Amino acid sequence: MIRNSHLHALSPAEIQAFQEERLRETVAYLTTKSPFYQRMFAEAQIDPQSICTLADLQRLPVTTKRELQQHNTDFICVPRSEIIDYVTTSGTLGEPVTFALTEGDLQRLAYNEACSFTMAGCTREDVMQLMTTIDRRFMAGLAYFLGARELGCGVVRVGNGIPELQWDTIRRVESTACMVVPSFLMKLIDFADAHGFDCNASSLRRAICIGEALRTPDGELTTLGQRIVRRWPSLELFSTYASTEMQASFTECEYHCGGHIPADLIIVELLDEQHQPVADGTPGEVTITTLGVEGMPLLRFKTGDICIRYSEPCRCGRQTARLSSVIGRKGQMIKFKGTTLYPPALFDILDNIPEVENYLVEVFTNDLGTDQIQIKIGSRNHSEAFIKQIKDIFRSKVRVAPDIRFEPVELIARQQMPPMSRKVVKFVDLRH
Repeated sequence: MIRNSHLHALSPAEIQAFQEERLRETVAYLTTKSPFYQRMFAEAQIDPQSICTLADLQRLPVTTKRELQQHNTDFICVPRSEIIDYVTTSGTLGEPVTFALTEGDLQRLAYNEACSFTMAGCTREDVMQLMTTIDRRFMAGLAYFLGARELGCGVVRVGNGIPELQWDTIRRVESTACMVVPSFLMKLIDFADAHGFDCNASSLRRAICIGEALRTPDGELTTLGQRIVRRWPSLELFSTYASTEMQASFTECEYHCGGHIPADLIIVELLDEQHQPVADGTPGEVTITTLGVEGMPLLRFKTGDICIRYSEPCRCGRQTARLSSVIGRKGQMIKFKGTTLYPPALFDILDNIPEVENYLVEVFTNDLGTDQIQIKIGSRNHSEAFIKQIKDIFRSKVRVAPDIRFEPVELIARQQMPPMSRKVVKFVDLRH
């Protein structure tokens, strides 16, 4: 794996020239190795050798999740004997997709995550506690482990859940950093409070967070982020955004103003519904072209994630563009009573209501054929006054109020973690 981490310091023109050289290599590779893209070029009547610049990408069709699901094996570019690891996507928006990785792809993952940890200020002097699963066909857990090894820091593989085991590990090995879903940090704080010790006195100083939004697109902490910082101020929170399809991650630097794009590993476009580029500062669908992937490279793949791009230089001195936190997923957009909503906006409201212990947001099609939202809430307070309070908060924040239904906290907790899930489920789409 060729290391190009110095790319962040180059000028935008130099970064573009580097990416265009790698793009030409990627297109040539796909032309000879990928059954799916060989067919795509032929059907679109496009000469692959004519794709030379980033602007030329706009002449190509996009690749969709449905195509990945329907023609999964046609994306594989290597013999079966060269595949070292198999993983699957989480299946948030449909049937999970299998991805095949070569030894080179695993080395690329390790390099990417080492750069990601470095972006968040980690060094080989750190001890990284992995509070995420490494099994269940989960690419990210393996990537974090490989990245920590590549960086040279200590690693302790605890896995997800079990606050008592997490705290025992922090005490035993004096972990200084962790990979974690941010809402789990609240459980660690609650456990510390319940057992009479101060989490701020622990060795843990840095948390790299996945799976839930810590910051809004304008860089402000979400309600969840604010609650963690208020109770554990000695812990610095870093957001990282990744997906199995991208085989790369975008992580914040110390200025927390968006995740830096690893320009040596991926080309990122933000596109509208017509597959046209949107301006900086305008929400668009993250569309990626992987660089250096051997097993299953992707060309102009629309991820379904809606973000904002920032191209001005960062205060840290890096010249690479950055992406905001995910505003929402295209497939999860809700049109409710004339208002466009994404689940993260609903989560942020619910996370800020103290008596709401847990919840599940469901969207379905009503008798009129339009979107309807029902929120199942776990709370000790089941009063009509509390329902009115919740609805008033929603009206003040997003102008509309969903249906509210109380259910036992324990039942919702089980619904949030179905047997095959690798992530906490807070949103269920019943429209399809």
